[in-house]
Amino acid sequence: MPSSPAPLAQLPIRHLTSGDLLACADLSENRGWPREEHKWGLLLTAGTGYGIDDPDGPGLAACCVVTSYGPGLAAIGMVLVAERYARQGAGRRLMRHVLAEAGDTPLTLYATANGQPLYEQLGFAEASRAEMVCGRFTFTAPAPDVPVRPATAEDLPAILRLDHEAFGLDRTLVIARLPAFADLLRVAEEDGEITGFAAAWPNMDTHVIGPLIARDPGTAKALIASLAAATDRPLRTDIDVRHASLLRWAKENGIDTIATTSVMIRSLPDLPGDWRRRFAPLTVAAG
Repeated sequence: MPSSPAPLAQLPIRHLTSGDLLACADLSENRGWPREEHKWGLLLTAGTGYGIDDPDGPGLAACCVVTSYGPGLAAIGMVLVAERYARQGAGRRLMRHVLAEAGDTPLTLYATANGQPLYEQLGFAEASRAEMVCGRFTFTAPAPDVPVRPATAEDLPAILRLDHEAFGLDRTLVIARLPAFADLLRVAEEDGEITGFAAAWPNMDTHVIGPLIARDPGTAKALIASLAAATDRPLRTDIDVRHASLLRWAKENGIDTIATTSVMIRSLPDLPGDWRRRFAPLTVAAG
């Protein structure tokens, strides 16, 4: 029988480690999400995981991950509660714990329609929306003729500078992991200047494109097309709805919308950086 709400509310919240990866993947699967073990590996090493152990046996009753970018911002992701403990306040309790730990640090997250009311009650407001698109790239609509090439180790300083400008904060802790985490990493370069970069990393049977940082929509299209040409997997990514021309082009090429999420923020009027150059996050779980 499911545990009653009272014992669950009294259980301690602990930090997760890489040793909890399979338990996190099990919890994802329990809620009908893909296991995403590769992504969990990144999140648990680059961020801080929080979890409530299942009182009735091995595994987790609830979890989430926070990826910090210093005092200016932290991203919350993978907020999950096991089905048997749903609607018993575990998600709210976990979020309140994270808010207390964050203190004055602004927070951001991607919310589904089901989760948005809770986050609004906790002080989050919608800053934008994003469309999750997925499909096999058809090359029906051409990309602009922008030079794109595989990234090299020598490109990392320029990638970090460009990312800092677009994101508004230092993401070295995460971006420096891209060469090992991603299967493909591309840069757009014009007149000796790197004007954009994008990674494609494996997730179940797809390649997820993210982060995607570019000078303009044309450069973003060229980066996506270059990544698509290098994989035989379906592509998935999350595109800010304000990039309407990129979304139209993606759909013309067979990558259609499968979900829409709300980009929410707490303690700031808007996200830092330049949204016009941010086309897709590394993952909605880490921003």
